[in-house]
Formats: sequence, structure tokens, C-alpha cells
Amino acid sequence: MSDSGNSSKSGNNHDYIITAEEHKDKVIAGVDEVARGTFIGPVIAACVVLPKSFPDDTYKQIKDSKKLSEKKREFLASYIKDICITYGVGEVSNKEVDEINILNATMKAMNRAINEAYKKEPFNYLLIDGPNFKGYIPPGEEAEMIEYECVLQGDATYLSIAAASIVAKDYHTKLINKLVEDNPILMRYDIKKNKGYGTKNHLAALKTHGLSEFHRKTFGICKTL
Repeated sequence: MSDSGNSSKSGNNHDYIITAEEHKDKVIAGVDEVARGTFIGPVIAACVVLPKSFPDDTYKQIKDSKKLSEKKREFLASYIKDICITYGVGEVSNKEVDEINILNATMKAMNRAINEAYKKEPFNYLLIDGPNFKGYIPPGEEAEMIEYECVLQGDATYLSIAAASIVAKDYHTKLINKLVEDNPILMRYDIKKNKGYGTKNHLAALKTHGLSEFHRKTFGICKTL
């Protein structure tokens, strides 16, 4: 296993690496998470294996999900799911976050996403956004841990990680919107707008109303309320 923030480029997309020279013979899955820093709801991860060639130029619009509008993310998430080799999404609830801490919950979400993708179509190399990962062993008695690389700012480096970031964030957006729709009391925290992050309005509402059942009770400012 290795940790790296740089790699030689083979097949560029607006400065994104599609397939690095040293990975050209591998089937690569990109993995990213979203909502690690929110005060409410689950942490989400996605795993995406992109094809080595694309049916059109739409792939050139793929980039770090944080740089895309909600509408654009929704469009690209649908596109990615249509053209990818496989993908998976994993989530770990706010209750699990409280039980095992946010780092372990993030690792668990990643493993769930990877497992979902792998069951549909196997791959043999993982590119993980960020510095932390505990490895993934596929199902089966003879299975060995898949080789992986942790990439700092991976969603700004590898196209597959950027694609995973889009799928994860679009999934999270839809989940939060549905959560608020089903639980209107969450509107007092401005959740539909802030998506669970600690904005000024969210913090003020926490001080006024306290925690909801969906908040992470051991996370950030929530553990002081």
C-alpha cells in the first residue's frame, strides 16, 4: 500500500488523471466520502470505476463535487452511473457515528461502498481520497486485501475519485432533502439549505432548540449541548 499526492499523468482531463501510467494495467476504483463534518445524519461514501474511454465529452465536466452546483451534480451523478463499469454507495448512520467515532464510521462507509461496487464488477486497485484507509478484503475464503493508494486532495487529482465525490454528494443531498421532507421539525435548523453543516443559522438553532434525534450527539459542538 502507498500514500501519494502525485502521479505521472497518462490521459488528462482538465488536469485530472484518468489513468496514470503505473496503473494502466489495473482496474481502478476511486473512493470518496461526504458529510464527515456535518452535525446531522449519516456519513456517506461512494466508489466508482470509470471506463478507460468515454462515449462522449461529458466526462470533461467531472470535477471535485464541491465546485459544482446541486443541479450539475445531479446531472453528472446520473451520467457517471450510466457510463461507469460499476459503482457503490455506503452510509453509516448518525447513531453509528456516535458509537464508533467519525473516523471509524467513515472507514466503514467506504468499505460498504467498495463492497457494493465490487459485488457488481470486481476491480483490483483502489484510489482513496485523503490520508486514512484501513483496507478492503473482498468476500471469499481465499480473498486478499486489494492494493490501495491514499491520495491527498484526490478529488482534485484523479477523475475516478472526483466521480465518486459527485455520486456521494448527490446521494447525500437527496437523503437530506428527503429527511427534512419527512421530518419538518428539521426546518428550524435550516438543514435543507446547510445540509447538516455548522452554519451560523444551524448553530443558533442548536442553542435555542437543542439536538434532534438525527444529530450526532458526540460530534463537535453537539457534545456540549
